[in-house]
Amino acid sequence: MLTVVREEMGRALFRRVAGPDGPVTRARIHQTPGPRWFGPDRPIRTVHGDASMFIGGLSALLLQSLHPLAMAAVAGHSGYRGDPWGRLQRTSTFLAVTTYGTASDAQRAVDHVRGIHERIRGATAEGVPYHAADPHLLGWVHAAETDSFLRAHERFGARPLAAADYDAYVADTARVAEALGVSDPPRDRRELSERLTAYRHEIRVTPEARAAARFLLFRPPLPLALRPFYGGLAANAVVLLPPWARGMLWLPRVPVVEELAVRPTGRALTRTIRWVMTPPRRSRLT
Repeated sequence: MLTVVREEMGRALFRRVAGPDGPVTRARIHQTPGPRWFGPDRPIRTVHGDASMFIGGLSALLLQSLHPLAMAAVAGHSGYRGDPWGRLQRTSTFLAVTTYGTASDAQRAVDHVRGIHERIRGATAEGVPYHAADPHLLGWVHAAETDSFLRAHERFGARPLAAADYDAYVADTARVAEALGVSDPPRDRRELSERLTAYRHEIRVTPEARAAARFLLFRPPLPLALRPFYGGLAANAVVLLPPWARGMLWLPRVPVVEELAVRPTGRALTRTIRWVMTPPRRSRLT
């Protein structure tokens, strides 16, 4: 009975993240023969295959929103409110294809995204122009995402990596970033930290960023029964943010509560996700 419940939960969660064509897409990604951008021993495979990505992804969206040009592009063109699950599914598929898929499939996925970026242009409410294909703007999105995924894995990963392997993870993500059009992406954790610091003078909170934070943290498109589960993930996504980012988004720190309740909840939730998403071992007699 427990096995049946586990499998049903796993399928339901996978459908949410990967969409109705998820099983077919997963089979194509993992079973198509051919060279890959990343071998089976690369850290990017370990990080992107872990349940900590659920928390890291939320944290990345909050951090990315603090660049006014990036947030203007998202607010004006992504449709994250009208189709949040579709956007999640497209993002998760892109990560899976570039991390685990064949080199040719990975390049096609990158080319598709670059084509979309090329068409996304506009201006902020203050009249500042933006272009989603701008290498500098892409650099912010990449750095915020990589840092968030790394922090999440370091704290909630099933098997946290050694420092040298996290440096190698940053180098792995640079391969994808360059393909997307980022100029000279960071290659290790020190460079990643320096790159984030270099963007600080451009970062500021906007009404669109606060609206996105309210949507992500307090108004998720989920049934009421699932909102406490999501709330635990969201609370840990906030805890992962740099203190300056939390302050800008008006997300206060409560250190005692975070240490005694929020972080243990994050560890429990990622263990649960890992459990339901991992197929149970079948008996050799069945």
